[in-house]
Amino acid sequence: MQVYLVGGAVRDELLGLPPTERDWCVVGSTPDELKALGYRPVGKDFPVFLHPETGEEYALARTERKTAAGYHGFRFDTSPSVTIEADLKRRDLTINAMARDADGHLIDPYGGSGDLEARVLRHVSEAFTEDPVRILRVAKFAARFRSKGFRIAGETLTLMHAMVANGEVDALVPDRVWKETEAALRGTSSRVFFETLRSCGALARVFPEVDALFGVPQPEKWHPEVDTGLHVMMVLDEAEKLTTSGAVRFAALVHDLGKATTPFYRLPGHPGHERRGAKLIAQFAKRLPVPKAWRELAILVAEFHTHCHRAYELRPDTVLKVLERTDAFRRPERFDEFLLTCEADARGRGGLGDRQYHQVDYLRRAADAARAIDAGEIARRAGGNDVPAAIRRERITALKSFKRDYSEPQ
Repeated sequence: MQVYLVGGAVRDELLGLPPTERDWCVVGSTPDELKALGYRPVGKDFPVFLHPETGEEYALARTERKTAAGYHGFRFDTSPSVTIEADLKRRDLTINAMARDADGHLIDPYGGSGDLEARVLRHVSEAFTEDPVRILRVAKFAARFRSKGFRIAGETLTLMHAMVANGEVDALVPDRVWKETEAALRGTSSRVFFETLRSCGALARVFPEVDALFGVPQPEKWHPEVDTGLHVMMVLDEAEKLTTSGAVRFAALVHDLGKATTPFYRLPGHPGHERRGAKLIAQFAKRLPVPKAWRELAILVAEFHTHCHRAYELRPDTVLKVLERTDAFRRPERFDEFLLTCEADARGRGGLGDRQYHQVDYLRRAADAARAIDAGEIARRAGGNDVPAAIRRERITALKSFKRDYSEPQ
């Protein structure tokens, strides 16, 4: 039995990146032998085990043969005769198809180290086309390693185009689509993930609501970049500068979905896109397993981001409505995420990335003013009458005073 360190751990070591997790490949063994040694089986589709002491994953070396469309259409061979070279050949990219043996020697039969030096994402073999998840993984790695200058090999991009054209990408299952998307949103340069999918035609099949935004014009006065799809990518960039929150970045991605449904005769304006967008987000989140908190934030941002941009113009009762709907009183952390997303939206416009966005300060201070009322005393005065209505009236009064006295930061 031989054990090899494989995949991302080897890649990241050669790139000089700190290790995150380590995966191991076992050659010349069987499930029964590993179980006898105390390894705990966890794999559903093929033999994967957890080490009895470290808890790290150990998988039997395997080969794959395509038997049907989609992610699950494979037959596996995990017999002891499968070599480490054969196991590495089934992997997606050359930079992920390297291993180290017990003595630390690098095993690199497909040129992964050379592609690391050249900063190229290249498929290992034509078998790349058998698994549509690989399109998502290439997009994810393109985003992750954007700052290191990586590019996708032309021949790999050609294969990705072919997989879209022959319908292989349509077999992607929602759970796996979301897993790779969430990883991209939590990482760096997430716009590259979506731009890569668009470059091979996959965005229209996987995220048609986002793809539909490209080419949709906006008023140049407010959006010097004009194109809504470009705007959304710029908002993603700004969201990454402001926060590591995946929920905020997702809300940034989908906040303007409603603009793709604006009637042609209304363009470049987009009246009512806020509510239309909220409905599209709800449908999006039914198709994919978007976390509930992410979905709820995104819908709030879609509905109320233009209110935030116009905060100075709003009447006190409208400001209170926005505060209530965006959970400023019950869940202030969600309110903060709402404000961050709106700030990213305001800055994600051609040449406006460094603009001051004082609406965040205005609404935060407005929330503080509304919270400052003595709800207990108001309830006592109201007696058995409508206490919530009495509290709302006091909050509106407080917001009137706040609006009158507010001075914009310099």
